[in-house]
Parts: sequence; C-alpha cells; structure tokens
Amino acid sequence: MLKIKPLAFLFLAFYSTVNYAQFTDVINSNRPGQSMAAFSVGKTVFQSELGVNRIIEKDKQADYKAADWASDLTLRYGIFFEQFELIANFDYLNEKFTGTGATINEGGLRKMLLGAKFLLYDPEKNYEKKPNLYSWKANHKFNWRQFIPAVGLYGGINVNLAKEKFLRTGIPNEEDFTVKGMILTQNQFGRYTFLTNIILDKFPSQRNSIDYVLTMTRGFNSRWSGFVEIQGFNNEFYKDHYFRTGAAFLVKQNIQVDASLGSNFQASPNLVFGGIGASWRFDANYSEVMLRVPKEEKNDGKSTKDKKEKEKKDKEKKKRKDLIENTEFK
Repeated sequence: MLKIKPLAFLFLAFYSTVNYAQFTDVINSNRPGQSMAAFSVGKTVFQSELGVNRIIEKDKQADYKAADWASDLTLRYGIFFEQFELIANFDYLNEKFTGTGATINEGGLRKMLLGAKFLLYDPEKNYEKKPNLYSWKANHKFNWRQFIPAVGLYGGINVNLAKEKFLRTGIPNEEDFTVKGMILTQNQFGRYTFLTNIILDKFPSQRNSIDYVLTMTRGFNSRWSGFVEIQGFNNEFYKDHYFRTGAAFLVKQNIQVDASLGSNFQASPNLVFGGIGASWRFDANYSEVMLRVPKEEKNDGKSTKDKKEKEKKDKEKKKRKDLIENTEFK
C-alpha cells in the first residue's frame, strides 16, 4: 500500500515542532500510502507498519482473473543520528489465478526490501521566522519558503523470494537481487503535506523501471487525516498509473490505524484494491535532539544580540561616569 505521511495529525506530517528534530509527539507513519517521507523516525526509535490488502485483477485480452490477499510489513529504526533510518520491508501474497481453463492457487513471501534513508536537506534547520511587531499583514502574507522542500535519499536491495511464482504472460521473472533508489521531497503547506518520490527500481534487470509517487495529505483535526495519491510505473513490460485515497486515525500517541482503496487507469489489466492497516511506535529510548537551532540562541528571554547591545550601553555609561569623576578630581 501507499505511504503517505498521514501524520498530518498535528497538521504536519514529519515537520515536527519548528525548532526541533524530526521526532514528533505523535507517530508519523508512511501508511496508508506508498510514498516515503523525507524525514526519519528519530534516533533509537523503532516503528512497525502492517497492512492487509484485497486485490482484484482482470484482463479481458489475456483472458484471466486473479483474486489476491496481500500483506506488507515495514520495520523502521533510527540509528547513528537523527537523519538516518534503516528500513526492512516484507511482502506476502496469496493468489487465486484463473485463466485458460485452469485455476492456480499460490502463496508465499514475494519480496524483501532492505535499505536505508538519509535526510539530506531540511529547509527549517537554522531558520527562524521573526514576527513583525508592527504589521499583522506582514505576519500573515504568503510565505514562499514553503515551496523549498526537505530532501531525502533512499537506497536499498530487492530480494526476490517468489522465484517462479506469481508470473504473468510476457513478463520475465525478476532477478534474485536488484537495486532500488529514490529521491524524496516533502513540503508543508499549512495543514497539507505534499510528498514526491522519484524512483529507480529493479536495476539492473530486464524489468528495471522509472516510477513516481505523488501524495497529498491533510490533517482534519488532532486525530483524523486523509490523503490522495497518484503512483506511476514505467518499464518495458508495464506502464500504468494508480490512484489511491484513504484516511488514518490516531488511536494513541504511538498507535495509528488506517484504511484506503484505489484502482489503476488502464483496462488491461484492470485492478481494484483496498486495505486496512496499523502502525506502532516504540520511543522509550529516545532523547530529544536539537536540530533546527535558531540563528540567535535565547537565554533568559534575551537574544545574543540584545545582550551585546546591553553590554555596549553599560560600557558607555561606565566611561561617562569615569570621565565625570576624573574631571571633579582635577
């Protein structure tokens, strides 16, 4: 399923509090979409995301029908530093395939994907928006900085566990090991979070593909969020686009449940799919790390600039006092 960062639960998915790292008070899950956010879960944080999906596939030209039960499990762990995350994904498929007068039932692990993600650029790091004390209009004008995205990089290895299972006529089997790479971007527009994934998948093999995922998430309140998503596939044997929509509900700060449904665009084959899922986070070992430090650190309510100005004035007062005392003595 898709991963949209429906963590828009605080009206912001992964943009956590303005001055802190990527860790947020509530869980940030990639479910129920297929996109991946630029931010990690946070150092020492462990997160699991599980989904169960029903997929109906029909192809009139090839004269077959497939009814699938699929499940995917993603395990995420922040390690070394805030920006880095290890990710393991496992896909299971149970399929009933009917075509050319025969029915085939197959089941098993289809694929394992092992990889890592790194936050390359955070536009909010070391940036502090200063309020204008004299103009309400200036404080509420359109902010062009929101178009500067956070940027992450992902790299992983696909492990083909299905071997000769779940094949379609005219499409070759996957290699045992292939490479997957992604460029991840994330923008925050008020209550909306926009994710873009540019994907190079299954390299090097006959089925290598250049894909994309675009996801828009909106937080409705502190518990509910929804998303819409477009996913595209482009390789020698299959070109199509998938549309998905769904919602997520925050049960507790560390537990989220979700549901989604979708379909592809083309008729041969035609796919309709829907699913439910849950995400859970363990963060008892997390220690807050300041990543987005303001340019002027504040102490006792006064900025470094204010303190320097006060020190300058104190020195000038002392000079005038010494001058008066010296004049009276003479």
